[in-house]
Amino acid sequence: MLNEIHETVQRIASEVGPSVVGVGRRGPQGTGVIIADGTMLTNAHNVRGETLTVTFDDGRTEKGRVLGADYDADLAVVSVDTGAATAIADGASDVDLGTPVVALSNPGGMGLRVTVGYVSGTERSFRGPRGRVIKGSLEHTAPLLPGSSGGPVVDRDGRLLGINTNRLGEGFYLAIPSGDHLTETVDRLREGETSSRVRLGVGVAPNEVVHKLRRSVGLEPVDGLLIRHSEDGSPAENAGIREGDVLVTLNGATLNTVDDLYDALADIEAGITVVATLVRGVEELEIEVGF
Repeated sequence: MLNEIHETVQRIASEVGPSVVGVGRRGPQGTGVIIADGTMLTNAHNVRGETLTVTFDDGRTEKGRVLGADYDADLAVVSVDTGAATAIADGASDVDLGTPVVALSNPGGMGLRVTVGYVSGTERSFRGPRGRVIKGSLEHTAPLLPGSSGGPVVDRDGRLLGINTNRLGEGFYLAIPSGDHLTETVDRLREGETSSRVRLGVGVAPNEVVHKLRRSVGLEPVDGLLIRHSEDGSPAENAGIREGDVLVTLNGATLNTVDDLYDALADIEAGITVVATLVRGVEELEIEVGF
């Protein structure tokens, strides 16, 4: 059995390793994977600005140009001279619990790492860089170093099963699975499209914080989200939403959790105006918010 694992790791390192690249040389570092000639995929949280340094398995470095990044999905597609490095092969997305997997990474171009594990969970969820929930993730036990996010997890044949994205406690990792949804996202980003989801541009605290704060100053509890700040030039600031306001509804949706807010925003298209209800002190206000 150990000989079989050794042979599998050696084969995958040889066949898939050249497709795995390092991302970044200074500051945040990560991993990426070549998905087509001249194109690589990584996590959006590995991207800073429009360009980044890409380090290949043979030590060659190139400047990559970000074609599109979706921070809500935590994916970014980068144009780069891939040279002789080949693209990773697609794999099945319907893996079962216990499926053996191999994870590969090249943290910041510091050298290829290959680890072995198994699928420990499916349909897991986690929050992306901007707080939205990313659903349907693949959980596995192949250990990974910091800087491994954006690299591939593959099956025993070296075919892509997912993009490693989020560490979950000790000994577990979450990967965005391969399949139609990943393909559609990559195609959109490759064409230069970014996330079409609108943003309100606020920092919020949940319902229970609202209750505690209002009781502490002698005000009746209100169900909603406490506005902690509004970003300059955001739809919230432009509409007059201020720090200390309690946002009760948006576009008719009741808001008790941050996920309620994300769900409400998912139903709003850019260019339209909706009504928000908020409480400021003891006064209830209805305001228009333009996106």
